[in-house]
Amino acid sequence: MNFIGISRLAALVSLLVVTAACASAPHANGGASLGLAETVRTPDFSFEEDTFAFANLIGARHPNEPGIYAHYCFVLARGIRQFAQFARFEPAQPKLDHAGYVDRVKRVAAISERDDALPPDERIVIPGYANLREFSRDEESAVKEGLPGRFWTWVHWTNWRVMLPVGESHQEGVAHEILDELRGGRLVQLLVTNWPKPELNHTVVVYESRPFDGGVDFIIWDPNNPDGPGIMTWDAKARHFWATNLYDTEPGPIRAFRMYYSLLL
Repeated sequence: MNFIGISRLAALVSLLVVTAACASAPHANGGASLGLAETVRTPDFSFEEDTFAFANLIGARHPNEPGIYAHYCFVLARGIRQFAQFARFEPAQPKLDHAGYVDRVKRVAAISERDDALPPDERIVIPGYANLREFSRDEESAVKEGLPGRFWTWVHWTNWRVMLPVGESHQEGVAHEILDELRGGRLVQLLVTNWPKPELNHTVVVYESRPFDGGVDFIIWDPNNPDGPGIMTWDAKARHFWATNLYDTEPGPIRAFRMYYSLLL
């Protein structure tokens, strides 16, 4: 199970949840293409270079392992965006010690992910490494120490959205917003859920779209899976999202909500 936090679990069992209607598999043909005829990719973003080398672990998969890095999915997803927007890697510069790298990560993570990306000469420099993947592989402990805690992501007031059904028009709006953000060169963080099935209450980051005749495949980075990208599909005819290839999730209908893109959401 991909749980966002203990607080949400308590809320989920205490409130009435209206379940979503059953949905069929994604259509291969028909439906609008959202006016998109080509792949859109966030420029200068590479799954192989610009993502963390370590995973957010799923606590339920490690019940007897204390101190594991679990339930940090929101922290890592937000961190991917912050490094993409506010950091610059300089492999030719001398490396720092552990404390120096912790400080640099804290400085990156202190900038709101809602802010516009900084120009290259104003970004926080990470010396001694060429990219985030290399940096977080060699300096894993410093990166984890520099990133913020997970508590406030557990109790973020917008998390309640996983408990509510949403209309087709809302989900269609989210699909359009994802495409608009990608066209603008920005990564898109999503809260994704298939509640009431206790399997997917999680966050992912979209960095590419690939249209097909019946909709759009959104290519995502999942904090739980550093090994390769996943896919969630927008089915334009049925007007819902589908878990096509999401880590530890059976294919099926899901709901998606944008995260951390305005002062309130």
